Order: sequence, then C-alpha cells, then structure tokens
Amino acid sequence: MSKTVSIVNQKGGVGKTTTCVNLAAALREQGARVLVCDFDPQANATSGLGVDKTTASPNIYDVLINGADIYKAVVSTSYSDVLPANKALAGATVEMIGIDHREHLLKQALSQLKDDYDYILVDCPPSLELLTLNALCASDTVLVPVQCEYYALEGLSDLLTTIRIVKRSLNPSIALEGVVLTMFDTRTNLAMQVAEEVKRHFPGQVFATVIPRNVRLAEAPSYGKPVTAYDSLSRGSEAYLELAAELIEKNKD
Repeated sequence: MSKTVSIVNQKGGVGKTTTCVNLAAALREQGARVLVCDFDPQANATSGLGVDKTTASPNIYDVLINGADIYKAVVSTSYSDVLPANKALAGATVEMIGIDHREHLLKQALSQLKDDYDYILVDCPPSLELLTLNALCASDTVLVPVQCEYYALEGLSDLLTTIRIVKRSLNPSIALEGVVLTMFDTRTNLAMQVAEEVKRHFPGQVFATVIPRNVRLAEAPSYGKPVTAYDSLSRGSEAYLELAAELIEKNKD
C-alpha cells in the first residue's frame, strides 16, 4: 500500500532535504517505487536529484495553482521520480488563501498518483505555514530529522502541537513515522548527549539508524546526485541505505 511521508522540521539546516533525497534513492535501490514531491520553494530536492529547477515545467506550483496535469509534471530520474518545484512556489501561499479547502490542495493532487508508488516523500519548507500544513494534510506520517547539536529540540514542541491540531481537525489518520538523528559526530560528547535527550523525549520513536556528519553527503547535491550514486561506499550512503531498510521493515504488513 502506498504511503505518503512528510519530512518536516521548521528549524532550517537539520538535514530535511538531504534526508528526503537520499532516503528516496536508498528506497529505490531496495526495490521500492518512490516519488519525491519537492514542496520547498528553494527547490533543493529537485536539483539534488539532477532536475533543473529553472526549466522544469509544469511543476508542483503549476499543478496546485494553474490546474496543470500532475502526470505531466512528474520527472523520472535514475534515483526516483520527482515532482519538481521552483521559486514560484513561494507565492503559492498567498494565492491559496482564496481557494476553497486550501489545506487539502496537495492531498487532492497526490491522490491521483498514490497507486503508482510505494512511498511519496514530501520535502517541506523550514516553517509551519500553509505549504507545510498542506503537506501534513496530504500525509500518512511525519518523519522529523533532528540535528545532533545544541538547541536540537528547540521548536519541536511547536511542530508536535501543529501535528496534534492537524490530527484533530484536518487529518485524523496522521501519525509520527519517527525521528531521525542527523549530522551525528561520534567524536563529541554533545552529540551523544543530544541523542540521549531526543530518545528521552521520543521514547520508542527514534530510528536506530543515525546519519553521520559526512563530507560526501555535503558534496553530492552539487553534482545533482544522491550520495548513493555519488559515493556508494561512503558512510553517508551506508547510513541512508540502513535507514531505508529500517523504514521498509517498520512498514511491513
């Protein structure tokens, strides 16, 4: 059965897009049919999968605001299929205001594709506004990357409050897929302390796989590739393959 997972954290720089792109590619390597929906106006997931965000048309903005055919917007790559974004998406929030059921526009669009994929991963912007709300309404679960650094838990209570509100009033079936620890540096006591603190706050909901700080992970986007294609033997690649395997195992019927 298809599953839509939003990758959300309103804090920037925690590895949301890195996780979205590399988890998608790792799931694909393990035989899953995967679509990445880039729902961030920065469109880094689009370019990270080798798609030119300046020329991709139609894109997710055109689908939601201009009624473009969603099937024509999907771009197939060697790593996963992509619903691309570009900076026009930044204006979508204002344009959505006057549309009926504006919180459900993405859900309505993605519902047409659900039968074609095992996983739809939605890369969300670093904020809790209408785009992220749309993603939460369209999703079965939420995956939260948490950076293993000071202030890691800052703002997460706001995110959990938002998820609870969405569950109560807009999407009763939404659940927390889990928390992924990112940018983990085994050399520092701080990373260990943060990891323990996150596990204390989210008992039983933290993935066993930890994503390390890794130069290859940082380099791969500039080549328009996920790390599994850029350097398949790197620690970053191995970590995301392990995370994908853990996610698949968790979602077995």
